[in-house]
Amino acid sequence: MAAAPPPKADELQPHPPKEQLPSVSFCITSPPPWPEAVILGFQHFIVMLGTTVIIPSALVPQMGGGNEEKARVIQTLLFVAGINTLLQTFFGSCLPVVMGGSYTFVAPTISIILAGRYDNEADPHEKFLRTMRGTQGALIIASTIQIILGFSGLWRNVVKLLSPLSAVPLVSLVGFGLYELGFPAVAKCVEIGLPELILMVAFSQYLPHVLHSGKGVFGRFAVLFTVSIVWLYAYILTISGAYKNAKLKTQAHCRVDRSGLIGGAPWISVPYPFQWGAPTFDAGECFAMMMTSFIAIVESTGAFIAASRYASATMIPPSIVSRGIGWQGIGILLDSFFGTANGTSVAVENVGLLAVTHVGSRRVVQISAGFMIFFAVLGKFGALFASIPLPIFAGMYCVFFAYVGACGLSFLQFCNLNSFRTKFILGFSFFIGISVPQYFNEYASVSGHGPVHTGARWFNDMINVPFSNKPFVAGLVAYFLDNTMHLHQSAVRKDRGYHWWDKFRSFKKDARSEEFYSLPFNLNKFFPSV
Repeated sequence: MAAAPPPKADELQPHPPKEQLPSVSFCITSPPPWPEAVILGFQHFIVMLGTTVIIPSALVPQMGGGNEEKARVIQTLLFVAGINTLLQTFFGSCLPVVMGGSYTFVAPTISIILAGRYDNEADPHEKFLRTMRGTQGALIIASTIQIILGFSGLWRNVVKLLSPLSAVPLVSLVGFGLYELGFPAVAKCVEIGLPELILMVAFSQYLPHVLHSGKGVFGRFAVLFTVSIVWLYAYILTISGAYKNAKLKTQAHCRVDRSGLIGGAPWISVPYPFQWGAPTFDAGECFAMMMTSFIAIVESTGAFIAASRYASATMIPPSIVSRGIGWQGIGILLDSFFGTANGTSVAVENVGLLAVTHVGSRRVVQISAGFMIFFAVLGKFGALFASIPLPIFAGMYCVFFAYVGACGLSFLQFCNLNSFRTKFILGFSFFIGISVPQYFNEYASVSGHGPVHTGARWFNDMINVPFSNKPFVAGLVAYFLDNTMHLHQSAVRKDRGYHWWDKFRSFKKDARSEEFYSLPFNLNKFFPSV
């Protein structure tokens, strides 16, 4: 077969790979002016509220709690999320990531709720307390796996073998894998969810390029503009009686006065450790929660990589990922102490917000943590923002999760896409990463339980939960194939892009690592990164 002729001097060439993302207005170490930083921080707070409300709203009623318990759990989750975000940004990965509730922990929590030992409890409030204590005990044990893998450096050794090729399916499905929380949730109240989605695209992508004056304002503060407009629109629909005769489920999703949070929240309240009582422990539930904790490690690793990209930092070194995972484990330990009924991981939606605003400043996210703690203590005011209808958040998620998924695809610039090895690993890991969880989820929706169904509920969760998780399955398949297939061939190292990240595998190999990821107060002297 004849070779292609060499390109002429004036012929267009492919775009060159970039180690750092250009066109970011404020990178990880360059904060915006204080007024702008405060508004951007408030925007991050608004975005993380969606998950903070959705998870307790789904779990607390099943635990036996009412509106008051739900409001207190949301308040506690918000308070601990603020503390964990500050710990992560100061001492963990040092990336601009919000640490909030994780959907990954929902399945084992529901398994604890359905445990037979709580069936004989007639008092709903007492059942709620007992279930919460059981969840706390499981989370205490689950936190140890992240603390050990993170601070011992064992996870660093795993991440060192990650190449751009194997990172693509992992990071992509951290975003794309949450598609159930996008348009399906928008459609639960399409008359407010769809306008939010359309306005979000218009404000963030079109208006900045159409307007000649103030064009940066609409793109950077798209969340505040669109949420204010659609929330006001939903309020008008509510008070005008548009849902007066609607089904209860429709009213719950569309009306602005059906969350029950404002009435159930106290005016001022500070969450405190073991406010629900002393934790209880069950060995099986602890094992299941530990497996879930491991899945959260994999997901957060993908989210850390995406956040480093959108913050215009260099590729996060494996030792920094490991340090971040260790502090995430501390975060789960705090979750268990305070009683959030959920574990902590990187908030994927807030990583997407970094891309929408083009602002990857660490200070902005730290300011958002201040808002979380402030509004958690002032319960009524926090509940007001938390009562935003959830389809509005779903409309924003369609944009944020898409950006995170696209970040994963962007690492293909370091790979040889003309290699059949590359094509197989990419295609197979994506396909299996979507197909296997789909099978597990469909099986569970039809039969009420996963494909693995034994008498030990904890064992079922240890198998069903990981294989229902898209980024975990895709990342595992890609990682295994990329580190075992044809490694003896000389071109493989270059094809998989491994050489591009060589300088970032050790903290001290690239001077920029010190700028982006070093600890404050000269703590690197006591906690060296390798």
